[in-house]
Amino acid sequence: MPTILVIDDDVQVCETIASLLARLHYACETAHTLEEGLRKLETADVDVVFLDVRLPDGNGLDALPRIRLSPSRPEVIILTGEGDPDGAELAIQGGVWDYLVKPSPIKQTTLTLHRALQYREEKLSRGDAAAVALDLDGVVGTSPSMRQCFDLVAHAASSDANVLVTGETGTGKELFARTIHRNSTRRAGTFVVVDCAALTESLVESTLFGHRKGAFTSALTDRDGLVKLADGGTLFLDEVGEMPLSIQRSFLRFLQERTFRPVGGTQEIKSDFRLISATNRDLDAMVERGEFRKDLLFRLKTVHVELPPLRSRPEDLKPLAIYHVNRLCEQYGVPHKGFSPDFFQQLAQYDWPGNVRELYNVLERSFVISGLESVLYALHLPQDVRIKITRAAIARPATGEGGIGAESAPYSAADGNGDGSGGAQDMVPPAKRADGLHGPDAAFTSPLPPLKGFKRLMERKYLEILIGQTGGNLQEMLDVSGLSRSHFYALLKKNNMSL
Repeated sequence: MPTILVIDDDVQVCETIASLLARLHYACETAHTLEEGLRKLETADVDVVFLDVRLPDGNGLDALPRIRLSPSRPEVIILTGEGDPDGAELAIQGGVWDYLVKPSPIKQTTLTLHRALQYREEKLSRGDAAAVALDLDGVVGTSPSMRQCFDLVAHAASSDANVLVTGETGTGKELFARTIHRNSTRRAGTFVVVDCAALTESLVESTLFGHRKGAFTSALTDRDGLVKLADGGTLFLDEVGEMPLSIQRSFLRFLQERTFRPVGGTQEIKSDFRLISATNRDLDAMVERGEFRKDLLFRLKTVHVELPPLRSRPEDLKPLAIYHVNRLCEQYGVPHKGFSPDFFQQLAQYDWPGNVRELYNVLERSFVISGLESVLYALHLPQDVRIKITRAAIARPATGEGGIGAESAPYSAADGNGDGSGGAQDMVPPAKRADGLHGPDAAFTSPLPPLKGFKRLMERKYLEILIGQTGGNLQEMLDVSGLSRSHFYALLKKNNMSL
């Protein structure tokens, strides 16, 4: 008997779905908070989760990785009380089965559930691609976001589909591309790297397609291009977002036909390769600005693997550090080193703008500084990193996080109008009010607006202040807010805002 978990703070919705499931002879569990639902997922064998988006203790979309990678790996059907195209897009990106707007007709809900259960049954009977043993040499991570990436790697490796790997600088895009190649049927072929940033209009054809002797002044011999070298293997377009617009059209035609003619040649040559591309740029935004061809993006993006920044998966810091330091010890022929607790504590306090690449660089510097000592301490971290961590820790109270020794005195209701009715404005230091946080105070006057309206007001005000404080710098806004790029743009659209 299938087991369905309903996570929704609306008791009536839970009761309605429970009644439907009883008629279908399915087992039903309910939870009215995200925390309660996640607890049940750890202990119960759940097949499908009906998940509300707006819950008292969090946003259901933010919990999707944890839900989908819980022990029973259930299918997820999103429930929401309001139509939100951007929210639907985020949900689909998170791998949900379907997205239903409440109140949803019983017939539609039943049909969606039956299809999800049928898909799950077929998936379990044939063995999920994610269960395939992957060769993840050099790829380290146990966080939900990384496990989700491993699932996509497994699916990509089992096919010949084009793959686009995106992520910030230093997240390991080429490493993932090589991992896909190593786990594919083309593993015996060559993995050929094309540096798109180095392609120029005058050299692109010769570099990619090769040339024949005498094709131009310096063509003293025949030379195979990178495309020919990738025959039977994988062609990796590194930093594809840097490919000049003038080159994209001819490259698109080549991808469609998979044939080329060397410079100075007369015969068309076929090349059988698997295409993987990578970029740290937002190609969708580039398409909107006319800087990247939409039709080329469609060709590149059959499978999309988005690598998370290191700051969003702090639980992976320790295994990454242990892996890399052990590798350094083996490389230099010294006994494996231990780690003091303060070393990991310091690593956790840094936001790693350079991601795994920066972490590995810092670990190597710490390894060298430690010399023959058997344990790495925080003292062994490079001075510039320790200074950044210390400055951030000192600045933290000034950002409103408070703590021991904070310069601002504690705020309480008694600090307001003297009668305990100071309100939200008096809970905020004057420096914060200057940024505009006092604007929504009007919402506390009678009559009080609905909670949904107040949340929207505060959300928009937060975005306005965020843009103002960062001067519209996208990366800084993402760092400060902790939002992903796609979630941030979705919030801008939702509030009819733009940069």
